[in-house]
Amino acid sequence: MTSGVRPEATLSESATRVLEARYLAKNDNGTVVETPEEMFRRVAANISRAELLYNPDEANRQLWEETFFGLMRRLEFLPNSPTLMNAGTDIQQLSACFVLPVRDSMDGIFDAIKHTALIHKSGGGTGFSFSRIRPQGDMVGSTHGTSSGPLSFMTVFDAATETVKQGGRRRGANMAILRVDHPDIIDFIRTKDQTDRLNNFNISVAITDRFMEALEEGGEYELINPRSGEVTEKLDAARVFDLIVDSAWRTGEPGVVFIDRVNQFNPTPQVGEIESTNPCGEQPLLPYESCNLGSVNVACFARGSAGACTVDYSALRQAVHTSARFLDNVIDMNRYPLAEISELTRANRKIGLGVMGFADLLIRMGIPYDHDDAVDVASEIMRNVQEAGRDASRKLAVERGAFPNFESSVFAERGEQPLRNATVTTIAPTGSISIIADTSSGVEPLFALTFTRRVLDGAEMVEVNSTFSEIAKSGGFYSDELVAELAEAGTAQGIEAIPERWREVFQTAHDIQPEAHVRIQAAFQEFTDNAVSKTVNFPHEAAREDVASVFQLAFGSGCKGVTIYRDGSRDAQVLSTGRTASAAEPEPAPAPAEPAVPGPGHRRPRPRPGVVAGETRRVETGCGNMYVTINTDEEGRPFELFAQIGKAGGCAASQTEAIGRLISLSLRAGVEPRAIAKQLRGVRCPSPAWNHGEKVFSCADGIGQALAGFLETFKATAPPPPVAGSNGGNGGSDIAPPAPAATGAKENFAERLAGVCAECGGLLEFEGGCVICRGCGYSRC
Repeated sequence: MTSGVRPEATLSESATRVLEARYLAKNDNGTVVETPEEMFRRVAANISRAELLYNPDEANRQLWEETFFGLMRRLEFLPNSPTLMNAGTDIQQLSACFVLPVRDSMDGIFDAIKHTALIHKSGGGTGFSFSRIRPQGDMVGSTHGTSSGPLSFMTVFDAATETVKQGGRRRGANMAILRVDHPDIIDFIRTKDQTDRLNNFNISVAITDRFMEALEEGGEYELINPRSGEVTEKLDAARVFDLIVDSAWRTGEPGVVFIDRVNQFNPTPQVGEIESTNPCGEQPLLPYESCNLGSVNVACFARGSAGACTVDYSALRQAVHTSARFLDNVIDMNRYPLAEISELTRANRKIGLGVMGFADLLIRMGIPYDHDDAVDVASEIMRNVQEAGRDASRKLAVERGAFPNFESSVFAERGEQPLRNATVTTIAPTGSISIIADTSSGVEPLFALTFTRRVLDGAEMVEVNSTFSEIAKSGGFYSDELVAELAEAGTAQGIEAIPERWREVFQTAHDIQPEAHVRIQAAFQEFTDNAVSKTVNFPHEAAREDVASVFQLAFGSGCKGVTIYRDGSRDAQVLSTGRTASAAEPEPAPAPAEPAVPGPGHRRPRPRPGVVAGETRRVETGCGNMYVTINTDEEGRPFELFAQIGKAGGCAASQTEAIGRLISLSLRAGVEPRAIAKQLRGVRCPSPAWNHGEKVFSCADGIGQALAGFLETFKATAPPPPVAGSNGGNGGSDIAPPAPAATGAKENFAERLAGVCAECGGLLEFEGGCVICRGCGYSRC
């Protein structure tokens, strides 16, 4: 029952940091009281207890405990975050993915909101279809009034999510889906155009085959009132498609879900129709159904020298067998938040086994992500995972019985052998667990070769992807100067110090043409029961037609949905990529001359002129709207700052006024404004809020964000973070003492690309409609 002979893996520094922050058990004082080893043991012991339901032999249970423990401790497989966090604890809610029905009644809507809060509190994410709700302006018979429509109720769900934290460890995430033939579809498509609403939701349009046919034919399609089933009007399919494309191009949303294709592969159509997915889109589920996920680290099964590795498929298939059994055990050990969810989940027993480390595996094999060989590897990897997973499920059915709804499933109709699980495979984003496993996320390419994180004293360190540093050191081309060049360029392409062979292999997400992203997604989808979470990255200069082409290519190549992200298309970004910046952009203004100093160690603020110019920014805080005014000197650099919130005399108002006075004094005395912003960022209070998609931890943090945003707008200079070296590893990142930074060096490319983490200042990566920080594990959908 073992899955290989690899020794226990050494946890990276990033992995340890994320485990301590979000996974390991803590006492009432918030002190970590569990080691990573003890966490894996806790989970293995708890999940192995399901064995006793089918075989009361304690020795057998202990054998499986050791098998599960070894599989996780070697980092060959990890379950989804709620299982790692909650198994063997008082919570014992182990699933990440839930879908809830939203019925067309006040009782149904507010039942769903209550159930959402319970799921989020326990650590799960929720998906909804709002397609059953009658459209805005439609008749409400009980009151003789008119309906406010699905979008108005979505804001109530959003507010509830904002209030409830998931077990105190992460904020809830939602998916909102509306059918393309719902009468309110135009407003739904445009809902994310306003960046201050529905920030706890990903949104996707459920695209029907009929819509795609009308689009291809250049015709119209019908909108249908879900209350009456009547056709309300017809719309030009091309016009609606263009609206979807335009909004996705500008904001990254909506994504699209090909809902008829999803239901074409629904294993239990007699039980119900699939309406929605989980927040990242990879897990289609029936209303009141849940699924637990886990991922095999395929990079662990690379054998041979770097650049010429092969895959040990025998060991991979054995790991899949053990992982499938683990996930089936999770269903029995799970404490579900609702009786309805428990009943349907146990009736279908869906599991979602996927992969992570695919990009690292390709690198070790010497294959570029956008090469035809990469598509072949993707197909072969997932074919083996699918076949081994199905084989494991059939053996479990013999040992334990088929899933209860098997006789009404498509498998029984086709005369197939009984299965223990209605679905076996899913490709999830694996943001946090891939950090723990020290490998690349899901089936995504590397997002960046370097990224920045803060250390305890407020300094910043540049971390280097350890697969790159390992290969660069063994190839003799590693240097701190090379790392600094990578941090500035954000890509290995065009850097002569890197041999051409490795430049081709070390591709990052924005080096890859969008069509290549879709080809990889389609290759994995062919052998995946559920769906594939994958972000198709676009450069800032991509046209709307490019997005339209990807949507159509995804449909034509058999994908069940697709999510895109165009660099620079969200307010959360710090700045667009360096590649898209104007060549005529002026150089940053030099720092002003040092002010006169009246005595040793003292600075005298510059006098204030009679007239200054500036701008005012509104920041939403937990205390209400705050208005931050930043005025500049004659060189365009920040000179003074005023912050106002609420009425004069209040506690919040007096504190923000005091902070503004101190900042103004510091600026006029020549203190670097970025240093001021850094000190304020992350200061917390009991009433956080969300401002244009970014978390505001306190009024001080909001002022810091406003100042940082102002500095980006005016391109103020700042010294770059120090460069770190590397000490080797397997696909994560490594750290070395900082090297001196050159004055006037450009800002780290990766931060310009995606923005920085609200909690640690590290790089945010986009995946599956969400963001993840590989420095601290922070995530937000």
